[in-house]
Amino acid sequence: MSIRVVVAGDHQLVLEAFAETLNGTDGLDVVGLATSYEAVMPAVERHRPTVLLLGESTMGGKALRAATDVRSAHPWCGVALMVGAATPAVVDRAVAAGALGVVPKNARLPQLVTTLMGVAGGCLTVDPALLRPAVAGETALSVREMDVLRLTAGGASVKEIAGELYLAAGTVRNLTSAAIKKLGGRNRFDAARIASEHGWL
Repeated sequence: MSIRVVVAGDHQLVLEAFAETLNGTDGLDVVGLATSYEAVMPAVERHRPTVLLLGESTMGGKALRAATDVRSAHPWCGVALMVGAATPAVVDRAVAAGALGVVPKNARLPQLVTTLMGVAGGCLTVDPALLRPAVAGETALSVREMDVLRLTAGGASVKEIAGELYLAAGTVRNLTSAAIKKLGGRNRFDAARIASEHGWL
């Protein structure tokens, strides 16, 4: 099954050429384009992509806000950010905004494809050297684990969570089990409570 991608940036012609290149790659299907901040959310809602690819320096500097908006409203959609320079500070801001992937604009196509596929699978796909060292007391939960616990806290069943996040029920159970183990919870609801009390949801 192809990974559905919406690409967002400032220039229609550039986006169309970029989309053509990605569509020529096995496993990727560009289903929509957005050329402004205001067009991003409607494009995600209309096309329901697996991944939203955002240009960091585009949309009047609102790319990070767009990433946060999309992740909050549609947690099933992974976000990848293309940046001018992938520095630890840039990566830190992108991950804090909800992006799962960060790739520099000078990257070669195989690196971008790898990033999109990793994000589609719910994995943080960033050069490890650019990640900020963990601080004592910070959550070790992955973004997907937090998504699952956030929905659990709202009373959703495993089947409902799987449907909302476009994951298999078995994947949801695996993510839940991992989160329970990391947090020392008695069950998934207890793990959601612990995560919520720590402000991680």
